[in-house]
Amino acid sequence: MGVRLSCALTFHGNGPVLRIEQLVKQYPTGDTALRGVSCTVSEGEVIALIGPSGAGKSTLIRCVNRLVEPTSGKIWLGDMEITSLSHRQLRRVRRRIGMIFQEFALVERLSVMENILSGRLGYVNFWQSWFRRFPQADIDQAFMLLERVGLSEFVDKRADELSGGQRQRVGIARALIQSPDLLLVDEPTASLDPKTSRQIMRLITELARERGLAVIINIHDVPLAQMFVQRIIGLRSGEIVYDGPPDSLTPERLTDIYGAEDWGINQMSGAEQEPNQHELLPEELLVTAA
Repeated sequence: MGVRLSCALTFHGNGPVLRIEQLVKQYPTGDTALRGVSCTVSEGEVIALIGPSGAGKSTLIRCVNRLVEPTSGKIWLGDMEITSLSHRQLRRVRRRIGMIFQEFALVERLSVMENILSGRLGYVNFWQSWFRRFPQADIDQAFMLLERVGLSEFVDKRADELSGGQRQRVGIARALIQSPDLLLVDEPTASLDPKTSRQIMRLITELARERGLAVIINIHDVPLAQMFVQRIIGLRSGEIVYDGPPDSLTPERLTDIYGAEDWGINQMSGAEQEPNQHELLPEELLVTAA
């Protein structure tokens, strides 16, 4: 049985972007995915959720935007308590929560530009969304994001013609065009090769710093998480058993999260190949958006 931890940081004196209190999710089968999870996430903070399969990582992310309904507990986005909102109210609040999916969730037959602009559907009226007629400001922002994620030359290409890394970049741009306060990322590198995985993690963390985004990344690749994020939360059996910096994730801590294993062999140091992001100078981290 893990020890329940509560984590708290605030931003600019205005409170956390996300606050979760005693979140519980129990399924009709009787299985309990989350057991009183409490956590807060600040502006510009990038957090990795790690833990074995079935630990509750994906459930936690999906409870935040209520793709999964929690059994009990409360979730605040800024000063808005979202667990009590009606579905109509929730639709408006979800504009502030961007989501990046493991399997990209793109519309295959649509172009890169059309997929990115779909992130603005919550901001336009029915007929604009039906005919995909977006304001010029949205189109201009989409072009800017295309350049920022390195896909300017793919604007008219169909989504099903892209590589995995390119598709994930489209997913990132689609999430960002919502102008969210919070970004939820579910296994962004699971189907990517090691080099592309690094590029995608680097892009997400750079964009978080540029835009002051709070980011939660559900990820299985612990060394990759250690390489890029500021803070790691370890879940086991639906409870937080670790919350701290990457450098403090010792073999003993990994055993608390995953169970006994020879972590001295398996826990490679990403810093030997690439500096940890929080050790770099600011000018090395930021790439100015076009």
